[in-house]
Amino acid sequence: MKTRTLQRDKVNIITLGCSKNMVDSEVLSGQLRANDIDVVHENTKKDHNIVVVNTCGFIDKAKEESVNTILDQVALKKKGRLDKVYVTGCLSHRYREDLEKEIPEVDAWFGTMELPLLLKKFEADYKSELLGERLLSTPQHYAYLKISEGCNRTCAFCAIPLMRGAHVSRPMEDLVKEAERLVQRGVKEILLIAQELTYYGLDIYKRRALPELLHRLADIKGLTWIRLHYAYPSKFPLEILDVIRERDNICNYLDIPLQHASDNMLKAMRRQITKAEMTELIHTIRERVPGICLRTTLIAGFPGETEADVEELKAFLQEHRFDRVGIFPYSHEEGTSAGELVDDVPAEVKQQRAQEIMEVQQEISYQKNQEKVGRVFRTLIDKKEAGRWLGRTEFDSVEVDNEVIVHSADKLPVGDFVQVRITKAYDYDLEGEVVS
Repeated sequence: MKTRTLQRDKVNIITLGCSKNMVDSEVLSGQLRANDIDVVHENTKKDHNIVVVNTCGFIDKAKEESVNTILDQVALKKKGRLDKVYVTGCLSHRYREDLEKEIPEVDAWFGTMELPLLLKKFEADYKSELLGERLLSTPQHYAYLKISEGCNRTCAFCAIPLMRGAHVSRPMEDLVKEAERLVQRGVKEILLIAQELTYYGLDIYKRRALPELLHRLADIKGLTWIRLHYAYPSKFPLEILDVIRERDNICNYLDIPLQHASDNMLKAMRRQITKAEMTELIHTIRERVPGICLRTTLIAGFPGETEADVEELKAFLQEHRFDRVGIFPYSHEEGTSAGELVDDVPAEVKQQRAQEIMEVQQEISYQKNQEKVGRVFRTLIDKKEAGRWLGRTEFDSVEVDNEVIVHSADKLPVGDFVQVRITKAYDYDLEGEVVS
């Protein structure tokens, strides 16, 4: 006989995948708490009786992790340690029918746009007035702000439109209010995220409205850093660069996924841009915002990729010397246009090419970091780990970029900014000491 049934429900939310999923989990948490339901993220005390797994379905590795996490929770339910297991997010949205048959022990499955239905399982009502009332799963000094949902792009490799639908911008007034509330709660850095930032406003304002949104966010008192993630390079609105240059609290940082540099691959990937156009854009960005940090992501092993394509990509990296690069082996996704192609690059070759490309970038990153030695950077303290303070400069985003190991005789409050002189530099991290 279970003893939990007489106790108050406690919900644990497990989030997998990207920062956009994290925001969805935070919104769910806020809704549950507003309905007087006890909720936590990634509960280590294990004193919960209900689990919601927010899944990722983007690439094979993420799908595998999501399925394994669901199975782990189902196993706990079978042992009587959980009463309910609910699953939401991208994997659930995309493969619900198959998953229902394969894992019948899950109590209910929900898609990416079914938050009200999920809340009904808790006899909770969706409260539309809870704008920005999220239970942050990040440290209190930074937060993600999702400015839109879905994507209208038709990249051959991407299944996001299948899981998230068409692009839908959030009203500017709502975003500003949410940002203001986050700052009132102690948030100092806001990271703007979307499937595609530069498309913002085209649906509801009939124009690219990201520059205006940036100005309005930059006007918020107490908001020290604004960071831009996921800006599509094709038809890039150059006015964004003027705003970055003009406003002190917008980080000199831009995440602009290029995916490849070979025209053959760019065309096959349906990226709507050529290598020459990307080169021109990179030069323009650096001319308009001197010193800007450019981050990009790349794909290795797309169908039809040759060794010549890979060499062309390496040469492109050496020419343009990006500050940050992430690379993913191609994942063959059904339902995408590339899914109809023959996945003709063996998995081990994809991994080998990805490794070769990252070795090129590793040397570039090391050289760029060496150039920082002796310089002083404003650094945001994120955490203390293994007896060391860890922070970031404005050129580094959370988790994906460099960290600064900060030495100080004094305690450094998490969420504070300090001036740090860089004393050592490594491939991907820096080390320094606080200066007065």
